[in-house]
Amino acid sequence: MKTAALLLAVLLGLGGCSLMPSRLEMGTPRDEVVRRLGQPTSVVPLAAGTRLQYSGQPAGQWVHNVDLGPDGGVVKVEQVLDIDWMHRHLVVDVTTWHDALRDMGRPALVEHVASFKGDVWTYRYLEISAPRQAHLHFDPQGVLRRLQFTDELRHEDISPSHP
Repeated sequence: MKTAALLLAVLLGLGGCSLMPSRLEMGTPRDEVVRRLGQPTSVVPLAAGTRLQYSGQPAGQWVHNVDLGPDGGVVKVEQVLDIDWMHRHLVVDVTTWHDALRDMGRPALVEHVASFKGDVWTYRYLEISAPRQAHLHFDPQGVLRRLQFTDELRHEDISPSHP
């Protein structure tokens, strides 16, 4: 029972982190962001500032980018694992894996499949409340050649007769 309570507390804490970035006010200084949200999973230099990235991958289904301007204050907060965001920003034959890494962070999974020469990066996300996956197919030169969205199978979706 004690273990279950501890696990629930951890999960609630992680879920809370995924909601907190949206409460940041514009201009909040970096030190305050880190105090409130903890250390980012990644720090990314931008042309006009810095991005603090808070990723729930591989188990979570969110990536929050907190962009800081040259003065170190918050200028933008964005949750990027969103179907609309991905359709607007992931452009086949244009987006590179560098772009994806900068904007979405490390994927939950990197695979190779027989039908495609290159890497397939998978990100877990929620569409409304349904668990989904975004699969980004990068060719050997690192260019996005295919973008595919699938339902994520959950344990309860697999029947006992399914291998």
